[in-house]
Amino acid sequence: MAENPSWRRYDHTFFPVFHERFEQRFGEGTAPFLDPAVYDADQPRPRAQWINVDTGAAVAVVPVWEEDRSARSFAVFYLPPYGGIWVLRPPGLTGYTESPGDALGDDAAIALRNDSFRKAVEHAERFIHGR
Repeated sequence: MAENPSWRRYDHTFFPVFHERFEQRFGEGTAPFLDPAVYDADQPRPRAQWINVDTGAAVAVVPVWEEDRSARSFAVFYLPPYGGIWVLRPPGLTGYTESPGDALGDDAAIALRNDSFRKAVEHAERFIHGR
């Protein structure tokens, strides 16, 4: 199936609307991982997002974290054009560990994180392009 030319990858400033809609739905303070104000050198990476230039819909792949660095994963979020937010559950595991001195070793931990991100991005692209 051909890619939909209305969807464009956007890897610059994170769209604040992801944070706003998530907290509208789930409560204030529930989505620090979506807050563009905390996007600095100390926050987990990578992130990816797409926007549909025809409808205004958007999709993002975001690392979700808690205080415990061993409890991190990637989530895929969809913003319909007219409000709300959906969590698109990728098949398979998208969890990873991000911890200095991890038992897996730095190279293994990085490989696990990158593999988790790749799986989440593939899921987002299947959703976007109807595959």
